[in-house]
Amino acid sequence: MYDMTGYHEAHSLTDVFKLMQADPTARLVAGGTDVLVKIRAAAPHYADTTLIGISRITALKGCTLEADGTFNIGALMTFDQIEHDSLIQTHLGLLSQAVSLVGGPQTRRMGTVGGNICNAGPAADSAPSLFTYNAQIEIQSESNVRQVPIAQFYVGPGRTILKPGEIVTKIKIAPEDYRGFVGHYTKFARRKALDIANLSCAALIKVSAEQRIEALRICFGAAGPVPLRMPQAEAYARHQPLNRAVLNTIGEYCLKDTQTISDWRNSKVFRDHLVTILPGRDISMALRGDEDEAIG
Repeated sequence: MYDMTGYHEAHSLTDVFKLMQADPTARLVAGGTDVLVKIRAAAPHYADTTLIGISRITALKGCTLEADGTFNIGALMTFDQIEHDSLIQTHLGLLSQAVSLVGGPQTRRMGTVGGNICNAGPAADSAPSLFTYNAQIEIQSESNVRQVPIAQFYVGPGRTILKPGEIVTKIKIAPEDYRGFVGHYTKFARRKALDIANLSCAALIKVSAEQRIEALRICFGAAGPVPLRMPQAEAYARHQPLNRAVLNTIGEYCLKDTQTISDWRNSKVFRDHLVTILPGRDISMALRGDEDEAIG
């Protein structure tokens, strides 16, 4: 049984703001792959829930590329749409690859990228790649539109900076944050499919003509209460040559910024081991396309 007290269908953002104003405790729902599961499981704060359906709002759908190269990814784009969108595949390959690992086909066809980040799960598959792309989250209310870096959007597990009456409308990625970069995402889980990550790692790298690291961005999921960038490793890597010793040192630096814990799925010791090896593997995969081919 679903413990719902009402359901309203919104056809525009104007509808959403009116409905949220009428019932500030109502929850937005699109694909329902997170919200409906929590309602059915009687999760805390999900009892007697009124839902506002937003899946029909055209303004929140699709992907566009502005004249200056900025990507606008609608909050209602499903994982399946992002994975197979030709523009995203060409320019944001890391994001396309990451969302291809979300759940199963049914979840990917229903779940939305906006819902995934608003759910604020530490192991969300879309988040690490969006962190490495320095994504900006566009948030709209009835009277205001604001943009915040995704790193500031998360407050803690299941918590974001969204205020009552606000909705995420799109995700923006500037050209300087993807042009010249290649990336790879690793989701480490007990099963290859239909599982959440014990630890995940996204690496986005730009290499100079001299085969030195021009820029490196690394983000881990499930390595702390929110997705975490690795500023110390990124700073160390700048201008370093590409070799196995440097990749190993990058992994060691990552231990300085992660906040792994032991839980029922894995121990802190094992997660810390993954922290040291996954960045190097992702960099190798991004540059060579072959996980078994080591950088010498």
